Amino acid sequence: LQPPEKPLQDEEWNRLRENFQLPGIFEEVMLNSMIRCNSHIDVAKSLLTHMAKHNGDIAYNMLVKYLTLCVQQGQVSEIRDVYDIMKVRFKILEIGAYNLLIKGLSNSDQWRMALTVLEEAKKIMIPSRTSYESCIKAASRHQDMKLAFELYNEMLAKNVVPTLDVLQYFFDFSMGMKGAEFQKELFGILLYLRENQIYPHKTFMRSIKLWFESIPGGNWRGHLTNIKASGQCPVCNHQLEDSNLTEEEYNNLSERIIRDVIHGTDTFRKTSPQEFEAFQTFVESRLPFDIVIDGLNVSHINPRKMQCENLFDAINCLAKENVRLLVLGRKHMLINSSNWKREIMKEMQNKADFFFADNISEDDAFLLYASLRSGKHCKFVTRDFLRDHKACLSDSLTRHLFRKWQRGHQIVLKPMFFSVFSQQPAFLYDCVVQTTGDTWHIPYKDVLEEKYSYRVPRKWLCIQQ
Repeated sequence: LQPPEKPLQDEEWNRLRENFQLPGIFEEVMLNSMIRCNSHIDVAKSLLTHMAKHNGDIAYNMLVKYLTLCVQQGQVSEIRDVYDIMKVRFKILEIGAYNLLIKGLSNSDQWRMALTVLEEAKKIMIPSRTSYESCIKAASRHQDMKLAFELYNEMLAKNVVPTLDVLQYFFDFSMGMKGAEFQKELFGILLYLRENQIYPHKTFMRSIKLWFESIPGGNWRGHLTNIKASGQCPVCNHQLEDSNLTEEEYNNLSERIIRDVIHGTDTFRKTSPQEFEAFQTFVESRLPFDIVIDGLNVSHINPRKMQCENLFDAINCLAKENVRLLVLGRKHMLINSSNWKREIMKEMQNKADFFFADNISEDDAFLLYASLRSGKHCKFVTRDFLRDHKACLSDSLTRHLFRKWQRGHQIVLKPMFFSVFSQQPAFLYDCVVQTTGDTWHIPYKDVLEEKYSYRVPRKWLCIQQ
């Protein structure tokens, strides 16, 4: 349905509707089409006038569609008019309308009005990330950094997770600014990255570097580098934090995970208590292992190969002298099939201990239990990130220890073109943002990864005063 080029009279709209196959949804389809074609606002207005005449008023969802077109074109006075109409006609608006109003107003010279709308929204809901970030960006663009930080802190307090885009905004718009409290806020953002194991992408990293170098009288200098395997920074010779947990930290973590995660509510959703007991007995009689492998997960690494070949290659890659391997498998692997060849399975079982769980079991709890019971030295192999379990850990200190343990113990296998696998070993140093006060070390990725990745970056920004 192509929208008309110019505003139409009532009878012209009637004629168009009659010619349309589904007259009941004519207005809706027409407005969608106007949004898609970015029609002139007067054309849309003439349709609204026709609807008001025809139906006595204009339905909520039609006003939202018209609002979408106004926001798309930055028609500020129209956005305000629609807001006034909606406030009078409807007691409360839903999140989509608030998002649109805030987005439209925050991109205009009437950006402070967006804050009023945000306050309205707060009375009935927790505003969306989009709404908060539109207001933060508007405040930053107008150099009201105090307000921007207030909104950011409020967002965090309400557990609304910011995007990297808005975090980068803070650094871009705070260039050269004086004031210890602003510096403290920006250092706080870096600590937020540390706390949540977030790796900035290259453009965000550049903004951080430029901000440090722009601090009046700060005398900071940033350099890009690769940290040595020993954990020493080649630029400032500083030794990065060790990825190992102390005995006490390890014991605390181990106890907490076994109590909260494994015996907590989430394990037995996909495995029976009997199966898990059998697994515990199996593990306890064979402890300790050096490496625990999520067999099913690893078997999918290279889609061009049979699953049992992938697993066989992984075991061969990891089975050095006297290394004790435990592979967590599934019972279906024991049935001879196109993906699971009996003779290859037999050969693997000579090189590693195998535990075959029911086909519906959840591997993570098994993996965590066997790794933690084996002791501090034990590493594990999976391409999963174990995010669900982190969520079961109630306090931030345990979550921090869990992530740190994971960073230091998760081995990543990558299929290679010629050789079978390359192994990215667990690091000796901890791969998170860290500071000593007069130095900052920030790991970064080349590109923005929307999806969480367990692959830790190889590149670092070293900033020293």
